[in-house]
Amino acid sequence: MNRINLIAIGVKNMEKALAFYKGIGFKCYDDSPNPPIVFFDNQGTKLELFPLNELAQDINAKNPPAITNQGFSGITFAINTKEKEEVDELMALVKENGGKIAKTPETVSWGGYSGYFQDPDGYYWEVAYADSWKFDKDNMLVIEP
Repeated sequence: MNRINLIAIGVKNMEKALAFYKGIGFKCYDDSPNPPIVFFDNQGTKLELFPLNELAQDINAKNPPAITNQGFSGITFAINTKEKEEVDELMALVKENGGKIAKTPETVSWGGYSGYFQDPDGYYWEVAYADSWKFDKDNMLVIEP
């Protein structure tokens, strides 16, 4: 059972979050502007947008976890590209769609090319490329020992 099928992120404004993710290229089958829950199909996993307060209630209806915006949560997401230019292209889309560039893409210590952005709810995403990376037939990044 070594897999992650679904990653849910709590969003404060579904309509704004949905427009942002669609704007940077995520695909879903719901055409309404403000659905109760959204599932984006990705290669290998699904990304879910779930209203933040309802997500906390889903964890524990009687005593939901506190929702805070205090600093960095220690969680990031990553989009790994097959071409270096895709990093800059995606970061430009992020900016056009209301995302915040947290770190402009640059050559990094591990030899790749990487930058970070924040989505409208403050989640951090890395967009990265390395010429040594390989992808399998399903476009999943292959991590070799």
